[in-house]
Amino acid sequence: MAELEVDNLSLRFGGLTVLDGVSFAVEAAELFALIGPNGAGKTSAFNCMSRIYPGTGRIRFRGRDISHLSPRAVARLGIARTFQHVELFAHMSVLDNIMTGRHPRLSTNPLQQMLFLPAVRREEVRHREAVERIIEFVELEGVRHAHAGALPFGIQKIVGLARALALEPRLLLLDEPSAGLTRDERDDLARFILRIKHELKLPIVWIEHDMQMVADLADRIHVLNNGRTLATGSPMQVLNNPEVVAAYLGVRPTGATG
Repeated sequence: MAELEVDNLSLRFGGLTVLDGVSFAVEAAELFALIGPNGAGKTSAFNCMSRIYPGTGRIRFRGRDISHLSPRAVARLGIARTFQHVELFAHMSVLDNIMTGRHPRLSTNPLQQMLFLPAVRREEVRHREAVERIIEFVELEGVRHAHAGALPFGIQKIVGLARALALEPRLLLLDEPSAGLTRDERDDLARFILRIKHELKLPIVWIEHDMQMVADLADRIHVLNNGRTLATGSPMQVLNNPEVVAAYLGVRPTGATG
């Protein structure tokens, strides 16, 4: 059974069709790249998977239909995501930003937290230990107490990745994590993505515009164009597909008419 199954996913805003019958499945520990030109519907698909947008169709996670769950319920099931524009709390430390990713894992209630009862203190210690392990995993030890907003953009991106990992996810959605990074920063990001795949054994759905990274890292690729599936398959199959090349370069495939 696939970890994630997206079946006939559609999304409309008024008369605008953003996604039109998109279907794919993601296997265990698979690095699944979701690519396409700007405006293809990639982030909208993420927003449907994390239930920010109420698309139609069916989304199953580990066999469970999550199509009608709230975003919080989806997060509690273990679906975590990053955001293209990072969305950190600029005046909070790196450690505290990552701690916010633990929120769906909290078991104490607001009254216990307000009174700072022993159960709250024990839970905070447990969560901080988990965050410290993540900080070590993504090599942020030197900036753990720095304000997130004062850090270079590339490090902020890694903080966003660490915050998603703090949920202890079963599925990770990465929304253009390399956007705005230098080549060296992209190399570091690629290393962390591979560590997540091979050491944590997480399935990853990855929106990416760097085709060299996609070719080097992805197990399979699914291409969207104008909200519809254009191609799916191995990196070699997809990136050599004339229709995919045409969608990115804006040229008609050889032999096409009309």
